[in-house]
Amino acid sequence: MKPSVESSTSDVWQFLQVYTPARIALGRAGHSLPTAELLKFQADHALARDAVYSAIDVKSFSEKLAKRLSLPVFSLKSRVNNRQEYLQRPDWGRRLSKESATFLNELNISESDICFVIADGLSADAVSNHALPVLENLIPQLQNLNWGISPIIIAEQGRVAIADEIGFLLKAKIVVIFIGERPGLSSPDSMGAYLTFQPKIGLTDDSRNCISNIRPAGLSYEMASEKLLYLLTEIKNRQISGVNLKDEMDLGLGEIK
Repeated sequence: MKPSVESSTSDVWQFLQVYTPARIALGRAGHSLPTAELLKFQADHALARDAVYSAIDVKSFSEKLAKRLSLPVFSLKSRVNNRQEYLQRPDWGRRLSKESATFLNELNISESDICFVIADGLSADAVSNHALPVLENLIPQLQNLNWGISPIIIAEQGRVAIADEIGFLLKAKIVVIFIGERPGLSSPDSMGAYLTFQPKIGLTDDSRNCISNIRPAGLSYEMASEKLLYLLTEIKNRQISGVNLKDEMDLGLGEIK
């Protein structure tokens, strides 16, 4: 007996695939997806799962950051001991380990305008791939504006709020954390940036501004750097961040007729 050949039916909305990477108009094979589309889904699902369990090569990444940015780089840890704990106890990922907090306290460095934190989040690959290109674009611009910049911090097993404690201990007026976002089936390496004025332990998400989907297939490094510079300038000048600071960067670019 000859094996049956799959017969698939195309979708009339297939032309929309040009405008989005979302899974739409994939066609049908009987009551299911065509085999090729099903295999693509399974492969993308595997990439998303792998991203969650990916890890930063701290030694190599630290050396690369220090060399390319000409700034000190320190590696810290959250209160999480392993990836399973990270996924089950988000609260532990929001605070530094006792050893890391003590280390920052003993640095005893002077006050700065800004501190940059890089945390693995839910996709270490995202920050490993995208944080440095953004910082290489942004930091020289801040230095030209005479911003004081703290040492770069890598926070292993960190959540967004861990930056509040780091920024406070480093006496930074503003903290920016680059973190791997929750992987999607078409974006396993998306990076987010969260900006906070006067960081301290206990702040909530309404105190932060967020720029998301930083990656070549999303918000480009150049556009992300431009948006960051705009928001950082607004935060410094207006002394606010979060819901009180509206992003008006794209307003007024064209004449109203």
